Amino acid sequence: MSVDPNRPTGSSTAPAKSVSEALRTRQSGRAFLPTPVPLATVTELLDLARWAPSGSNIQPWRAHALSGAPLQAVVDETMTMAKAGQVPEQEYLYYANPLPEVYLQRRRANGWGLYGHLSIGKGDRVASTAQALRNFTFFGAPVALFFFIDAGLEKGSWVDYGMFLQSFMLAARERGLHTCPQAAWLPYHALARRHCGMDEGWTLVCGMALGHLDTTEYVNGFRTPRLPVSDFLSSNGFQDAQ
Repeated sequence: MSVDPNRPTGSSTAPAKSVSEALRTRQSGRAFLPTPVPLATVTELLDLARWAPSGSNIQPWRAHALSGAPLQAVVDETMTMAKAGQVPEQEYLYYANPLPEVYLQRRRANGWGLYGHLSIGKGDRVASTAQALRNFTFFGAPVALFFFIDAGLEKGSWVDYGMFLQSFMLAARERGLHTCPQAAWLPYHALARRHCGMDEGWTLVCGMALGHLDTTEYVNGFRTPRLPVSDFLSSNGFQDAQ
C-alpha cells in the first residue's frame, strides 16, 4: 500500500479551515503537550458531534471526560495492572478472529510501520512493550474520554456511534486539537466504568486522548497510507447526466 500523495506527511496543529482539511490532517496523536484543554472546549466539541446522524434518532452515545487528578488515578491504576501482565478479557472483539488475510496484512503493515518509524526492531520486546504501555497514559494528553454504549443495543447503533466519534474528531481539528481513539482500553472496561460511575449495563466503546499535538515528538511524524478509491469503488451502472 503506497503513500497517498494527497495525505500530508507532516503534522498540522493549525485549526482546520474546512471539512476537507480536517479529514486530511486528522491523525492518531501519540504524543501530546500538557497544555490544558478546558471543559468548555470539550463540551463544545460534543455539542457539535451530537448532530451526527443515528437510526431513528436513537443517539446511543454516552461520554465521560477526565483530566487532572482523576485522569492520573486512571492512568496509575491501569499502568500498575498492565505492567503486572493483568489484561482482563474484553467485552467484545474489536477484530475478527481469525482476521481474513487481506486485513491481517494491513494490520501488520500498520504495526510494523509504526515500530519501524521508531526504530523498534522485530523481537525487541522491551521497546515494543514500552511503546504499547504509552496507550495507558493517553500519550500524555491533558484530557481523556471514555465512550460508552448501552449494552442492549445492536450493530446499527454501533454504526451510528462511529459517525459520532468521527464528528467529534473533526470538530477537534477545527480548533487546532488532535485526538487518538484507542481500542487498547477495551480490556480495562470494568476499571473505566468504575472511574466513570457507570454500571455494567454500559459497554466501553473506546478511550480517546484529546489535546494539542506535540510536533517535536518523532512518533507523530508517522502517517498511515490509505487505499485509493479505485480499490474499493465499483461504479458499474453509474451514468453521468448528459
